[in-house]
Amino acid sequence: MHIVILVTAQDEAQANTIAEKLVEEKLVACANIVPGIQSIFRWQGKTDRAQEVLLVLKSRRRHFPSIVKTVKALHGYDVPEVIALPIVEGNKDYLNWLTEST
Repeated sequence: MHIVILVTAQDEAQANTIAEKLVEEKLVACANIVPGIQSIFRWQGKTDRAQEVLLVLKSRRRHFPSIVKTVKALHGYDVPEVIALPIVEGNKDYLNWLTEST
């Protein structure tokens, strides 16, 4: 199964480090880095907010445990966001490339 993984990072430098490692290790086929995300969240009993960078990663479900492990090793947050969503439909050629790249 193909998946899209969302990861928020502290800044573009951290996002680039994570993305490059995941692509080099063939855990993800592609990583999009989206700057300028404003997040509002609950943390340690209070509402907080932060400027973050969003990583949109494309991979296969079987790689998810390794992706989580790599993100945790390279991330600065105590509890980094790493969530996966299924790709239910897609361009067949793109999905074939995704499979071949991972």
